[in-house]
Amino acid sequence: MGRFPDTTSRGGAIPPPLVWLPSRNRTASLAGQEVQPPGVARVLWPKKVADEGNVPTRPELTAGTDLTNAIASIDGWTLANQPIETPDLGSTFESSIPGSDKADDSSLGFYEDKVSDAIEQLLTKDATGWVVFLRKGDLPGNRSMDVFPVRIGSRSPNYSTDNEAAKFTVSFSITEKPTQDAEVPAADTPPPPKFDK
Repeated sequence: MGRFPDTTSRGGAIPPPLVWLPSRNRTASLAGQEVQPPGVARVLWPKKVADEGNVPTRPELTAGTDLTNAIASIDGWTLANQPIETPDLGSTFESSIPGSDKADDSSLGFYEDKVSDAIEQLLTKDATGWVVFLRKGDLPGNRSMDVFPVRIGSRSPNYSTDNEAAKFTVSFSITEKPTQDAEVPAADTPPPPKFDK
């Protein structure tokens, strides 16, 4: 007996095997251009951010330091809400309401540069500043910029005997509520060319 019962004696036919055909809409929704590839996000350390809402301008981003290519690991940089439990006598369900927000312990791991110590001199213990994440890269007008006001808690080398590149870790305390989903500022407009008369 095959996979399907023989129904020819009852005048029927053996049904064909089922074949799954992908939906055209499903295929379109998973198109590669809608998925962010690696190597796009940027991490910046501006020299200053004047805005009270911690949203840097384009000149402030340009004047800052791009840390991206030196970063080996990222940990934390998320907000978690601490709910407040609100049980009541008339219900067996223990309800809760949103409480205060708290930032997770956050750090950046860096590769040791064989010659330069520029990052170590920039990110010293107790230094204050801003860590800016451009999650989708530098896309002016896109709301994918997160800004964390920080104070550096420690910077320490990662000693290891494993076969790996030398690294160090910088831990950060997030000192104010971060600004999330801010608009990436417009790109600098180059001045028009000058022509000699």
